[in-house]
Amino acid sequence: MEAKAFFRRVDFAVLDHSADQYNYREFSRNFSHICREEEDEKRRVSGRIKKTEVYLDAIRGSLIGGAVGDALGYAVEFRTEKAIFESYGPNGITSYALDPAAGKALISDDTQMTLFTANGLLVWETREAMSEISAKPRMYVDLAYRDWLKTQRCPGQRGGGFESDAERDGQSWLLDVPELFERRAPGNTCLSALAGDRGISADYLKHPVNQSKGCGGIMRVAPLALRCRPGESWSGSLRELDLEGAQLAAITHGHSLGYMPAAVVTHVISRILTSRGQDDLKEIVLEAADTIAGIFAGDRHLDELMRIIHLAVELSENDRSDLDNIHQLGEGWVAEETLGIALYCSLKYREDFSAGVIAAVNHRGDSDSTGAVTGNILGALLGFHAIEDKWTDDLELYDVLLEMAEDLCHGCPLSASGSFRDPAWETKYVHMHRA
Repeated sequence: MEAKAFFRRVDFAVLDHSADQYNYREFSRNFSHICREEEDEKRRVSGRIKKTEVYLDAIRGSLIGGAVGDALGYAVEFRTEKAIFESYGPNGITSYALDPAAGKALISDDTQMTLFTANGLLVWETREAMSEISAKPRMYVDLAYRDWLKTQRCPGQRGGGFESDAERDGQSWLLDVPELFERRAPGNTCLSALAGDRGISADYLKHPVNQSKGCGGIMRVAPLALRCRPGESWSGSLRELDLEGAQLAAITHGHSLGYMPAAVVTHVISRILTSRGQDDLKEIVLEAADTIAGIFAGDRHLDELMRIIHLAVELSENDRSDLDNIHQLGEGWVAEETLGIALYCSLKYREDFSAGVIAAVNHRGDSDSTGAVTGNILGALLGFHAIEDKWTDDLELYDVLLEMAEDLCHGCPLSASGSFRDPAWETKYVHMHRA
């Protein structure tokens, strides 16, 4: 028989799969458990995704909602009320002012840092899952903020101009997103705090980096509440989660009025998420105030924080104009005022996302930050489905925000003892590159 004819035959003995052939029975006895373990792992991950799917609409809503408020407000930040209403009419800005070059509604440093907060949290969770060594989220989030700082040092250089991975040397896959290498009015406090020679800290409250109470901490903490859900993906209590929210803000803002409002936002968004919209927002806000008052009892600035929270609740129930009410709360350049304006707009327009973010940005203050925090709260409360298409169609980095929302919802699927592999997750949160 010619060789070429031989290799066209199909009756090789190896095709005999009977149990007695080639000791298949013994092989199966010794190794079939591996296949069973892999199937068990797939079922575990599938069950986890199914269980967490109930949060996806709220998480998307909060992350996208924050970016919407940020992008809407960024166009009028630093402008007087006279200039805003002269440019956009008696209702102020009610739709995006698209960037002529990009054709997009540009996000500011608020959404940039929010994304890096999320990236740091997911690296923390992945390290914990893979190594089973406990650490605090704040330590990984601090590292992520230092990655964000790299993007601000290389503005306009898409990809940062890094010549090698060693030069890139970061823990954030977001360093592979060219659009993030843009300076969008970053806060000087954030820049200076991160550029300093202070190392990673275990307790930023005990060792304040400065005495700033600017809003650069509160505007970026929403991902903590979205990912770390007490009783599920967060082993501690809600009170401990609130305190962690304060720690994240204190990485750059050391005044207690710079970080206590971040704890309030963490509490409010967490409760909205875990109650799945069943609890009244006003009750959640008052509960948050009581909880934070207990955590920071004795702080000499606590009374001022409580005053502005209760004032926001009171003002949300009157029929005066939004501008008059917002003027009583401040301009939003400092964290407690950002909180007050965001709570007021969220309570007043708890059933109307668009009306809430529009009210939050049409004033003479820090419009992008008040819009961002309002969007975080209302987006979580009403869900992604309540955000009109006009807010998502032209939003910069919309796809990246959606991807991050998915990751925040479902969390790390890997484990130290399991065999399940997720190449995309490993690329982003183990190898630190965009998948």
